[in-house]
Amino acid sequence: MTRVVAVLVRQCMANAAPGDPREFLEAIVEDTYEMVAGLELVTPVLATSVPDLDHLLWPGTDIIAIKEHTPLKDIFAAINADQAAIVSGDAPDLPPLLIGKLFRELGRAELTVCPSEDGGAVAMAAKLPFPGWADPDLDAQDPVKELRAQAPGRRMVATTPGWHRVRTSADLDRLDPGLEGWENTRAVLGATAR
Repeated sequence: MTRVVAVLVRQCMANAAPGDPREFLEAIVEDTYEMVAGLELVTPVLATSVPDLDHLLWPGTDIIAIKEHTPLKDIFAAINADQAAIVSGDAPDLPPLLIGKLFRELGRAELTVCPSEDGGAVAMAAKLPFPGWADPDLDAQDPVKELRAQAPGRRMVATTPGWHRVRTSADLDRLDPGLEGWENTRAVLGATAR
């Protein structure tokens, strides 16, 4: 069983930046990527509309170049694996356990969603090839409801516990200082606070 986890990076993910948008974007993406790259039994990739992020990645990491609004189903289609997950790059303190839960739920569903506490989703996982009936969007207000409406059967979409994304400056308060990881984001926020 091959599993790939793609960290999704879009320029709009810098909207919460308290200072330099590029520096902030690189920090949150690097933290999210480092969490994914540290997982066992998965291969990390980067799916990005933002150029020149390869210096943040471990050697040999594949990069999938996308446009800013490339649909998730097209990103899933570009991944060669038995199962894949797409994680939003603006979730620097996401616990790795939630990625594991996404894959575990694929034992009973075709698609799984980690919802975001303030609407949208933090991550999604699917069996590949990607189901033709699904047209997911991490930024849909209620992606679980939308996907269940698209699904031809009741049990094709599962959910895991939710988390949060950093989409606005108010979301910075959601970052959990008690969690390990997200050192790059902490450093950028610390430097901005001085």
